[in-house]
Amino acid sequence: MNEPSEQPIMPVDRRTLDGVAVLKGLPATERAELEAACIWRRYRHGERLFERGSSSNEVFFIVEGLVSIVSSSATGRDVSFARAGAGEVIGEMAAIDGLPRSASVAAAEDSLVAVLPATRFVALLKQNGEIAVELLRRLSAMVRHAGARVVELSSLDATNRVYAELLRLAKQDAASPDLWTVKPLPPLRELAENAGTTRELVNSALNTLYPKGLIRRRGNTLYLLDKSALESVVRATQDKKA
Repeated sequence: MNEPSEQPIMPVDRRTLDGVAVLKGLPATERAELEAACIWRRYRHGERLFERGSSSNEVFFIVEGLVSIVSSSATGRDVSFARAGAGEVIGEMAAIDGLPRSASVAAAEDSLVAVLPATRFVALLKQNGEIAVELLRRLSAMVRHAGARVVELSSLDATNRVYAELLRLAKQDAASPDLWTVKPLPPLRELAENAGTTRELVNSALNTLYPKGLIRRRGNTLYLLDKSALESVVRATQDKKA
């Protein structure tokens, strides 16, 4: 396993937790104290933040970059089932319940994270009800997401599971609200494993959408040109199975 570099990648004055969603209700002075209590680390693309089953229990605030939450498939490959980007928090479950990590986490691109000891994080939740409630909302969203994945696996064929995966990964473009992007687009193998299908079928599913004008690819970014139309395709398949 590659070890993270301890060298900072950003100036000290850029090391801020201001963009972390669960901390938005924290006063600036308390946030500054929290920043000082964190260990700031750089992870290169592919490096592990922590491993499934490990006893570490620190909390990781993603300040810059993107990470993948992964588990191992039957063939020993990493299967990414969720991602977390700048402003999100990961590792909080082990900090709260003290149990081993339930999944591994790897950097999906070069990332900067702030690592907070579990004891300090739990104390933060006890002292700040607003942060605790915000974290509960996040955990609730995770449960709903897991439930939606179960429904997809039982109600969608392989092609539409690929489309559902694209919709899940898509983020609204800040400059063009009608445009949604998947950036970076995961390797076809990763999309295939997440959708429970093959790389060849993923390629075929994407090629079906290009001539219809529903998607466009530029470099490592996939653009959903008509997200609502793609949602309708997936929904129609679910309705037929119902």
